[in-house]
Amino acid sequence: MKLVNALPTDNHLALILVQHLDPIHKSMMVDLLASHTSMIVRQAAEGMPLEPNHLYVIPPGTYLSVGNGALHILEPQARHGARLPFDFLLHTLAAQYGERAVCVILSGTGADGSLGLKAVKEKGGLVIAQDPDEADFDGMPRSAIMTGAVDLVLPAAKIPEALVKYDLRVALARTPHSAAPQNKTPDLLPEIVDLLRTKTGYDFTLYKPGTLHRRIARRMAMASLESADLDRYLEILRSNTGELDILAKDLLINVTKFFRDPRVFDLLAEQIIPELINRQPSDQPLRIWTVGCSTGEETYSLAMLFREAMTAAKRHIKLQIFASDVDPDAVASAREGLYPEAIATDVSSERLARFFIKEKHHYRVLSELRDLVVFTVHNVLTDPPFSRLDLVSCRNLLIYLRPQAQEKLVSLFHFALREGGILLLGGSETIGNIEGHFAVISKSARLYRHIGRSRPGEFGFLLNPGDGVGGPTRPGPAPVPTRQAGFADLCRRLVIEAYAPA
Repeated sequence: MKLVNALPTDNHLALILVQHLDPIHKSMMVDLLASHTSMIVRQAAEGMPLEPNHLYVIPPGTYLSVGNGALHILEPQARHGARLPFDFLLHTLAAQYGERAVCVILSGTGADGSLGLKAVKEKGGLVIAQDPDEADFDGMPRSAIMTGAVDLVLPAAKIPEALVKYDLRVALARTPHSAAPQNKTPDLLPEIVDLLRTKTGYDFTLYKPGTLHRRIARRMAMASLESADLDRYLEILRSNTGELDILAKDLLINVTKFFRDPRVFDLLAEQIIPELINRQPSDQPLRIWTVGCSTGEETYSLAMLFREAMTAAKRHIKLQIFASDVDPDAVASAREGLYPEAIATDVSSERLARFFIKEKHHYRVLSELRDLVVFTVHNVLTDPPFSRLDLVSCRNLLIYLRPQAQEKLVSLFHFALREGGILLLGGSETIGNIEGHFAVISKSARLYRHIGRSRPGEFGFLLNPGDGVGGPTRPGPAPVPTRQAGFADLCRRLVIEAYAPA
């Protein structure tokens, strides 16, 4: 009620309230809320249009989704016994409204919303959690905060002000007049990128400018700045290391989930992984590399599939999985292997029982699975790659990079893979125009097979650290390595990897 009481009149917001209601009892929430706000309060119904200054309440025992500007009612399919209506709504909200979507996690038990908020974050939306210290039940806000994807932690009475300010700034950023002055004012993006590199160690030079502008505009909106105030925001970054660190984390876009794109993982489980296992000599380990592993969900998903396939084939092959990311915090989280109980919507009950242990409102990956993976902080654009690999998974990283960086990475993956090895990319990514390197296994699943040989001239992928995408790098300019020096560095890495002790 604190939030509703603080909502201003004529706020132009469309709000949807999701509660965990008893499915067999009629809710009185509409009448209760109507007495605390000037907004129009209605119980959601199938096809009801989303309108400003309206507050919609979920009906008991249902799931809600949004599509084409309207609400849609679905009967829950209580998969694995999990009822997570907020997560369900947030995924559809993020897909439909992108940066205009806002997720607010209020008092409640469990972890509902901890997965859906990541979808909102990935699309550039805003994520707010109620201050757990004032919440009657702090489970949901604390679980949300643990994801690392929450933008603001506020008392309930302060949340409406943040909503209105954010909505206003996003609206201003989308108006034609706000975009027009770009040709009249200097582009300060290179200065911001240089500041990030020298002060945080993360180098975003090879990120697409559009991605950088959108993420910076999002942070500016949260600082109550218009898009034309880039110079003011640059001054804030120079004087406020906290905001600079937050911007860097925002740009890293650490968003993932277990078995993301289920049809792709089904194809891997049914065709690709059994083939890799059956053809592998017993005295030779299977080697996998997940690039940009974030908080580890995709890496553990692959590990589960390989363990299941090896058990089914009755083959005891050594499995080596390397997982790398440029963000040390994400790597630390992946190593810990602790995830909210909401992963039950993506991980089957059989896999939860076999590979996880329940800890209160979380699931922890068992050591059997964790011990298969070596997590490491690694910049794929500046550090030498792993080699002699059977599968490389690099999903949803290339889409954020400029074309020249994409081409470099595809060449790097070709070098790192054994002949016949598999490359897996994200749903919006391709290998580009590098002919003679990969054959298409499944265009829709973005699966490719290594063919051909790497040529000596392609060892130029060891870029200058100052031209990379994510550090950590030393502040200041770095010397430009020669191709011979890069090749020598690579050779040293291969010799050490082959013969040195772990």
